[in-house]
Amino acid sequence: MGFSRPCGVSQGGGQGIDEESFKKSIGVLGVVWVKKAIKLKVNGEVKELEVEPWKTLLEVLREDLGLTSVKEGCGTGDCGSCTVILNGKAVNSCLVLAVDADGGEVLTVEGLSDGSKLHPLQEAFIKYGAIQCGFCTSGMIMAAKALLDENPNPTPEEIKEALSGNICRCAGYSNIVKAIFAVAKGEIK
Repeated sequence: MGFSRPCGVSQGGGQGIDEESFKKSIGVLGVVWVKKAIKLKVNGEVKELEVEPWKTLLEVLREDLGLTSVKEGCGTGDCGSCTVILNGKAVNSCLVLAVDADGGEVLTVEGLSDGSKLHPLQEAFIKYGAIQCGFCTSGMIMAAKALLDENPNPTPEEIKEALSGNICRCAGYSNIVKAIFAVAKGEIK
């Protein structure tokens, strides 16, 4: 049995509200949704927000909190440009509903630097020319940070595996791997 009418609208005699009452209850965009209060710790700061239930973590970070290092490339979890660290793990923020991240801890590139001092991964990406157009850079850096937090001495193969969910359209992979490996070896602190 498929739904040919909005959920909760009766075709007569059944339960639910009548169609006229339903039409009066809908807003300009169609359905009235109740926002949900969530709390996130973002880059060390507690943020309390009210969000629509369909809003992604990516949208909340960019639109509500102004953290523009987080990019939307594909919106389907294929490119990795939206990678952030959520509760210690690299995730595609375009695939995580903000309400599902409630109570979580989020780290973006904006939270890596210490004042004017860049994080070693940021320094290494500059030194090794691992930045071209820059669209993938934040996602690559966050995927690398998650890897190094879990495995401080990865092999080049492990680095490549950790970055397998991040696409660089400029094909700067070799310099990206070199930069991450230099940080792992302690060449850049």
